Amino acid sequence: MSKLVVRLLINAVALYVTANIVPGVRFGEGGGVNLGTLLIIALIFGLVNAVIKPIVKLATCPAYILTLGLFTFVVNGLMLEITDWLAGKDFEVDGFMAAVLGGIIISIVSTLLSIFVSDNDD
Repeated sequence: MSKLVVRLLINAVALYVTANIVPGVRFGEGGGVNLGTLLIIALIFGLVNAVIKPIVKLATCPAYILTLGLFTFVVNGLMLEITDWLAGKDFEVDGFMAAVLGGIIISIVSTLLSIFVSDNDD
C-alpha cells in the first residue's frame, strides 16, 4: 500500500476515535458518519496538515521556542478548526478547547498507529 493511502487511513481512524472521545467533535449534524464521508474528511485534514501547518509552524516559531513545544497543541487545534471550516456540515468542532483536545487525541492515535503500521512500499 502506498504511504499516502496508509496516512489517509491513519488520519481517518484518528478522526473517528477523536469524534467518539471528545465532546464537541462530531461528524455531521446527527453524529453519524459513513466511510466515504470519513475518508473525505481525513483527506481534507491531511491536506490542511500538509499545506497550511508548515506555514503556521514557521510563522509561530518563537511561540514554539518560548513554550518549549507546547504551542504544538494550539497549532493542532487550529488545524482541526480549519478542517471543520473546510468540511462544512459533515464535520463539526464546537470551540477552540474541543479543537485543542481533539488535536491531542489525534496526535496520540496517529502516533500509536504509525508505530504499528509499516512504512515500507514492498
